[in-house]
Amino acid sequence: MEFIKEFSGILFGTCKDVIPIVTLIAVFQLIVLRQKIPNLRRVLVGGIYVIIGLALFLAGLEKALFPLGKIMATQLSDPEFIYGTKEIITTVDWKAYGWVYLFAAMIGFATTIAEPSLIAVAYKANEVSAGTISTWGLRITVAIGVAFGISLGTFRIVTGTPLYLYILVGYLIVIVQTLVAPKSIVPLAYDSGGVTTSTVTVPLVAALGLGLASTVPGRNPAIDGFGLIAFASLFPIIAVMGYAQLMDWKSKRVKKVKEK
Repeated sequence: MEFIKEFSGILFGTCKDVIPIVTLIAVFQLIVLRQKIPNLRRVLVGGIYVIIGLALFLAGLEKALFPLGKIMATQLSDPEFIYGTKEIITTVDWKAYGWVYLFAAMIGFATTIAEPSLIAVAYKANEVSAGTISTWGLRITVAIGVAFGISLGTFRIVTGTPLYLYILVGYLIVIVQTLVAPKSIVPLAYDSGGVTTSTVTVPLVAALGLGLASTVPGRNPAIDGFGLIAFASLFPIIAVMGYAQLMDWKSKRVKKVKEK
């Protein structure tokens, strides 16, 4: 009964969020474009599925993914596990948190590979490029970027260094890469950075950051717990453009060898 009550509240909130979008589309379709909505019955049934699906997803986040991420972060950063002692730790040794960095990288890679938004972008990129851009190649490249970014983000939480330093340096690298990378890959790289922060990645990454900041001595969840999602958006851009630069350099090198 308690779950039904909670789910009813989530479903009601989802309806309130979706209604403005549906109203906007209906107004433009009927008043601005002055055309009937095609397949109205199918659209209505699909809308109901969307609302129920979103509500179930949000309920799943609250009941499973958020607690799971927090539990894993708490267990991995437990002083007894990190330092082998139950005593209160006042100073943090960043080198002792190797398992945390590894887990962050693995969870970043796994969630990105399973990200529906990235799968859609990779499929379309493969279709538009007539197979030149490999679907799996793009997904793995982006996943490696996210893995490195989240691992670096957990390092930032453990050490307590300012977030803006990492973001500034990261975007300086992106600017330089944008100037020298093949122009055809730049828009895709930027989109690849955006689609990583979606339905699968964000809940686990956010829970990991908040859980880690809550257990590392001297860290404030409100200040240090957030920021991992920014890493998950930034480093895939660097990874995709870096991969394109590497492939471009290799192709030019092979061409020169053939000409000789």
